[in-house]
Amino acid sequence: MKHVRPAVMMTVVLILLTGIAYPLVVMGVGKLVFATQANGSLLERNGAIVGSAIIGQGFKSDRYFQGRPSAAGNGYDATSSGGSNLAPTNRALIEAVGQRIKALTEANPGMTPDKVPVDLVTASGSGLDPEISPAAAEFQVKRVAKARGMTEEQVRHLVAANTRARWAGIFGEPRVNVLMLNLALDSAGGTSQRADARH
Repeated sequence: MKHVRPAVMMTVVLILLTGIAYPLVVMGVGKLVFATQANGSLLERNGAIVGSAIIGQGFKSDRYFQGRPSAAGNGYDATSSGGSNLAPTNRALIEAVGQRIKALTEANPGMTPDKVPVDLVTASGSGLDPEISPAAAEFQVKRVAKARGMTEEQVRHLVAANTRARWAGIFGEPRVNVLMLNLALDSAGGTSQRADARH
């Protein structure tokens, strides 16, 4: 008992400190200092949550920009995040990329297979990437402008406004958040429907 009692007491103290107190402090500080991020970076439209700025979703309508393909579950499943794990030489991946290139060139007038950006035909490691490259956005400008009855310049202006530069000017690559861009399109006019995966 001489050794058991201190061991039990130490275990209880550590559980209280590391299992209860520390998580509560971290959560409290997170919600106080980074409230939006701590709550999932959720985006609202007309009082309804339409998605998260950090989780991609699928858009099927020609009125919206499309993001990267998803290999997460049945696609953009946040509970089943993950990539395809297929090697570059895997026949299934090669065929899937070929089909995606064909579909993209058919849906986007005036575009040829050699102009398809790689991020529009390959899934990210998480399958939930919410962003695309500026080149991937430019590839879709003509289609979106035509579907919305807007000029290509108007759409390009929205793309530019929703393009984030490299962090601190040197880290990462310029990128466009697809959901935020589509919400900006809805706000600019051309459609009254809400931007979400059902459209």
